[in-house]
Amino acid sequence: MLRSPSRLAANLIRKVQAASFSSNTNDVDTTYMEIPVYDVEKPQPLDVRKARLHYQSRKRGMLENDLLLSTFAKKYLDSFNENQTMMYDRLINSPSNDWDIFHWIVEKKPTPKEFDNEIMDMLKKHAKNEDREALTQPPLY
Repeated sequence: MLRSPSRLAANLIRKVQAASFSSNTNDVDTTYMEIPVYDVEKPQPLDVRKARLHYQSRKRGMLENDLLLSTFAKKYLDSFNENQTMMYDRLINSPSNDWDIFHWIVEKKPTPKEFDNEIMDMLKKHAKNEDREALTQPPLY
């Protein structure tokens, strides 16, 4: 039976994709995924910085932080002054691993001095959810 050229091409594409997306991770530490570096010191208008932080708070790549940070940002970020906004920006964009941020917020690891500030205190209190509110991610608008 002869196969059509388009079917042969589709099969070839699948084979190439399968080879390039190999599950061979022998040389890669898959337990440690770094957050992309963002220049937090880059000058930005406060409203633009807050809009970016709302988005970054929701799209972390780790559901635990997506939920904690997006609900925190929805509740507090718009009321932050410039200094508080910069502290929050440094907190979510300076560490190289989201698990570090999560462990500091839930107090499983000590918070480094450079991030131990009023914003971290607010995040820790928010994570305790003392009012037992059902938390859901806010819409992206």
